[in-house]
Amino acid sequence: MSKLNPSAKKALAIIRNYQGPKIRIMEVCGTHTHEIFRLGIRSILPDAIELISGPGCPVCVTPVSFIDEAILLAKKGVRIFTFGDLVRVPGTDGSLADARSRGARVNIVYSPLDAVSYAKDHPEEEIAFLAVGFETTTPISCLAVKRAAALGLQNFSLLTANKTMPAAYLAMSKYTDAYLYPGHVCAITGTKLPSELTKQGISGVVTGFTISELLTALAVIIEKAQQKKPFFVNCYPRVVREEGNPAACALIRHYMEPCDSEWRGLGLLKNSGLQLREAFARFDARRRYALPALHGHANPACRCGEILQGLKKPADCPLFGRTCTPEHPVGACMVSHEGACSAYYLYDGRQAFTKQK
Repeated sequence: MSKLNPSAKKALAIIRNYQGPKIRIMEVCGTHTHEIFRLGIRSILPDAIELISGPGCPVCVTPVSFIDEAILLAKKGVRIFTFGDLVRVPGTDGSLADARSRGARVNIVYSPLDAVSYAKDHPEEEIAFLAVGFETTTPISCLAVKRAAALGLQNFSLLTANKTMPAAYLAMSKYTDAYLYPGHVCAITGTKLPSELTKQGISGVVTGFTISELLTALAVIIEKAQQKKPFFVNCYPRVVREEGNPAACALIRHYMEPCDSEWRGLGLLKNSGLQLREAFARFDARRRYALPALHGHANPACRCGEILQGLKKPADCPLFGRTCTPEHPVGACMVSHEGACSAYYLYDGRQAFTKQK
């Protein structure tokens, strides 16, 4: 850290010299978790500063039942399009990768617009895109519906598991003293929500992903926490603005509406999900294929739910580093490249596992 700029050096000094009461800081964003590990920031934190990993990414909080729904669609002959991380997330009886090995048609894409293009070129096939994501990636799923409607496609739909962060912030606030709010999400939603959450006693800062931005954010939390009152600070002003991205928010509002949604580890959170509005019901895979309500069952030994709440560290899980590895993941937190278990295993977990033994 010898090449830090003056402001980052000042932040580093504040962090290293802190000797006050314990402060628990939750990284809501998985990219923050990975960057903090990669940059070596955890190694310089005093014992009184504890970083805990929260939801991380949409893949981590997607419930088992969603994977079961996707596999059921594949069994009905629907070609599934999905982001890569989701393919290996375990459902009740295996993953989409397992289903593909048994003949299911599962395509990995970088954008739902790729699925729309395929549907246009293959009108004889039924196509469903697995729409997972927070406010950051939901707009592109809405654009996919917009394009499918413009093309008059009759064979394209979304299986939605899109989620919004406000209810999760409230649900997890009892586990943390302050949030590192996700920079990408706040770039879309703006700073109004975290500012208003201070009225409910919830503190945090939004920050970027460079070492200077992360150190500054942690130093701000340390200094503000000592004032003993709720706070919010935008430490990512070059990207995050008060109004967020109005066009992206308007797109979401036009095509989707709030619904109750299940989060792995957090349970059912009211109005925390998004579903297609009635006007676009023909693109809703659950309605199109009359999917029954499914109740998935995760591996009972997996501790992903507790890890996502910050109640346990990945190394506390009896499966971590033993039967659950990036090559053979048991839980979503190890599958996702932004998951806490993946980060701990990649940067620190093997050492933690060795210490356990």
